[in-house]
Amino acid sequence: MSSLSQTSHPTPEPVLSHSSQLEAEAPGIEPSETPEVEPHGPFSALRRTFPTGEVIRFLLVGGFNTVFALALYWLLVHVFTLLLPSHSKLLIVDIAQIVSKPVAITVAFLGYKHFVFHTHGNYVKEWLKCVAVYGVSTPVELVILPASAKLFLMIPFTHIYAPYLAGIVNSIAIASYSYFAHKKFSFKQ
Repeated sequence: MSSLSQTSHPTPEPVLSHSSQLEAEAPGIEPSETPEVEPHGPFSALRRTFPTGEVIRFLLVGGFNTVFALALYWLLVHVFTLLLPSHSKLLIVDIAQIVSKPVAITVAFLGYKHFVFHTHGNYVKEWLKCVAVYGVSTPVELVILPASAKLFLMIPFTHIYAPYLAGIVNSIAIASYSYFAHKKFSFKQ
């Protein structure tokens, strides 16, 4: 029996957690300070510019914002067409855009703030920046809307829907720059 009790068993090595393994592999670097791997290759600048999750959230919130803003704009086009039947469709599209814009900006601001850029506090400051971003585009929109509405009025099968199609053209044009404007200005941290 004494020979059995004297047999030495190999001592098992302690199991290291992931953070302990990191410390063992890279002493002095905390697990939270794990170095980021920089994207490389022909599209590296784009990958650095577009954090994956943020872009997907921006597209989802932006899609909702677009549908909301277009629905509000289309509703107001319809209302103003009924209220102002003697006025030109080219004027009605601009009036509808001007009236719907503050509401649409506020809804977009809340979506971007809470779901995309995750900023805290600074509601008034960030909202004013958001208004500035969209405000810069307003003169462009007031040209795009009547110009594209006029184009759609000239096409026989689209003239009935000209104000609505002009709204879609405008949304596509404005959405193309808004991600960068919001990221670099409205919600810059």
